[in-house]
Amino acid sequence: MTTQKITIEPVTRIEGHAKVTIHMKEDHTVERAYMHVNEFRGFEKFCEGRLFFEMPQITPRICGICPVSHHLASAKAGDAITGQTPPRPANLLRELMHMGQIIQSHGMHFFELAGPDLLLGFDAAPEMRNVVGLIGANPDLTVKAVQLRKFGQEIIKILGGRRIHPVFAVPGGVNKALSVQERDTILAGVDAAVETLKIGLQIIKDWAEKNMEDINKFAVFPTGYFGLITPENGLELYDGDIRLISRDGAELERFPVADYLDHIAEHVEPWSYLKFPYYKKMGYPDGVYRVGPLGRLNLADKIDTPLADAELKIFKGLNNGKPVENTLYYHYARLIEALFATERVQTLCEDPDILSTDILNTRKDYNGHGVGVLEAPRGTLIHDYTADENGKLLRVNLIVSTGHNNWAMSNAVDSVAKTYVKGADVHEGMLNRVEAAIRAYDPCLSCSTHAVGQMPIQIDIVAPDGTMIKTLKRD
Repeated sequence: MTTQKITIEPVTRIEGHAKVTIHMKEDHTVERAYMHVNEFRGFEKFCEGRLFFEMPQITPRICGICPVSHHLASAKAGDAITGQTPPRPANLLRELMHMGQIIQSHGMHFFELAGPDLLLGFDAAPEMRNVVGLIGANPDLTVKAVQLRKFGQEIIKILGGRRIHPVFAVPGGVNKALSVQERDTILAGVDAAVETLKIGLQIIKDWAEKNMEDINKFAVFPTGYFGLITPENGLELYDGDIRLISRDGAELERFPVADYLDHIAEHVEPWSYLKFPYYKKMGYPDGVYRVGPLGRLNLADKIDTPLADAELKIFKGLNNGKPVENTLYYHYARLIEALFATERVQTLCEDPDILSTDILNTRKDYNGHGVGVLEAPRGTLIHDYTADENGKLLRVNLIVSTGHNNWAMSNAVDSVAKTYVKGADVHEGMLNRVEAAIRAYDPCLSCSTHAVGQMPIQIDIVAPDGTMIKTLKRD
C-alpha cells in the first residue's frame, strides 16, 4: 500500500518574526530599508484535499488573535459553494460574533501593544515599555483595558462555546441560537465598554496634540484604500461590496466580492515570501492600496451608529476631508471602529430576530466554488475555495489583511528609517520606532509578540560595500 506524505516546513503564516535591513550610503544616511517576511506560507496548499465544510474549523488555526475572522470568512465561502443563503437571524448572530472579535482585537492592540509607546514613550526603557509598565503607570486604566478585551471574548464564547477557535458558523447559517439570558449578559457589558473606549479616544487625541510633529513625519505617504462598504458608503465590517478609492479619494471601483480577481493582482519581490497585492488597472506599485482601520475610515462617508459617526467627522477633518495618510492615525481609526463595534453589539442584541431559532438554511444549490469576504480587524480577508463534485477542495486562495498592507508596511519601515536613522550610531529608541511603523498596521506577523508587547525583530545596518556595520536583535 502506498501512502502520500506531504511535508511543508515550516508551516506558518507570516506572523512570528520580522527582519529589517537598512542599507546605508557613504554619508551615513539611509539608502533603502526593507521589511523581510521570510517565513514560508503554506496553509493554502495543505488545505487542498480537505472537504470544504471542514474549513471553518481548519482555517481559524491560521491565527490565534483573529480566529473568528477566518472562521466566518470560511463559512461564507461555504455558503457560496452550496448556494445556502443563511437566514437573517443567522447573519445577525455571525455579525455579533464578529463584533466581539473586533472589540477584543482592537482593544488589545491599542491598550496593550501600542499603549506602551503612546503612554510611556518610544524612548522609554525597554524593560518598562510593556503591559507591566502600563500597570505601574496607570493600573486603573490597565484593568479597564483587560475588561474591554474580556467583553469581546465573552461574546465569542457565548456564541461559539469558547473564546478561541469557536465552533459556531456552518455553511447555511449557525449551529446555535441565542437565549434571552445570553443576550442580556452581552447587553450588560456594553456601557462599560463604551466608557473605556471613550477614555482611549481621549488618550489618542491628547497624545496626537502633543506629538503632531512625529505624526506628520512618521511614515506619511499616499496610497489607494480598499475594503467593504455599505450601499450608502457607510462603514461595513461584515458584508457588502468592495470599494476601491484612489489616493485623492475618488472612487476607482465598486464590485461584488466574488469578482475580486478581476481587479486585484499580486506582485512578488525576491526578498520576501509575502506577496504584494495591487490594483490591476494601475499596475505595481502605482496601484498599491491600504486596508484596515485607516483604509476603512478613508473609504466611508459615514458610520451608522451615533458615537462612532461623531468621531468619524473629527477624523475626516484631520486632512480636510481627503484621505488621512498618516500611519500613526491607524491607532485613532482603530478605536473609532471598536466604538462602532460596541454600539453595533447593542443594535444587534436589540433586534427581535437575534433570538430567533431560524438559524440554518438547509436548501442547497451546489456549484463547487465560493468566495467569502469580511473585514477582519487588520483589514479585508478573502477566502476563495474551489471544490469537486464531492466537496473535496481542489484550490484554496487566501488573501489576508497583512498581505494587502505588505507594500505599505515595507514603505513605512523605509520611511521611518530614513527619517530617524542618522549615522551608524543606532539606539534602541530607533529600533522601537521601526517596530512601531510595522505595529501600527497590527499585522499577523506580530502575533507572537502580543503577550508581552514587543516583537522579535532584527535590524542589519549595511555599508555601501556590503559589509555589516551593526546588527540589533530582539528575541
